[in-house]
Amino acid sequence: QVQLVESGGGLVQPGGSLRLSCAASGMTFSLYTMGWYRQAPGKERELVESIASGGLENYADSVKDRFTNSRRDAENTVYLSMNNLKPEDTAIYYCKGVLMNSLYYWGKGNLVTVSS
Repeated sequence: QVQLVESGGGLVQPGGSLRLSCAASGMTFSLYTMGWYRQAPGKERELVESIASGGLENYADSVKDRFTNSRRDAENTVYLSMNNLKPEDTAIYYCKGVLMNSLYYWGKGNLVTVSS
């Protein structure tokens, strides 16, 4: 049974930092493209960043130079380091694993709130 479990969210002030983690189990992690998505209230879910098994990364323009995605295949974990957070980054952040563009799994999500 595949599971993706996010952690590390919470409340942070504007300009602050957080690191999200996504721990995977029940899958051959190294073969998957791992992505972070977010959904803000009243908005559609959007891609934040993804990192393929070969290391190729894809970033949304809104987070370039502020967020960094990294993966540790030996630990079956992917991380999202978020710096200079803005109120508009407030959302539920989801981890997603994709294999060959045909098989995918979602985590349950983790809330990030950026507010003073």
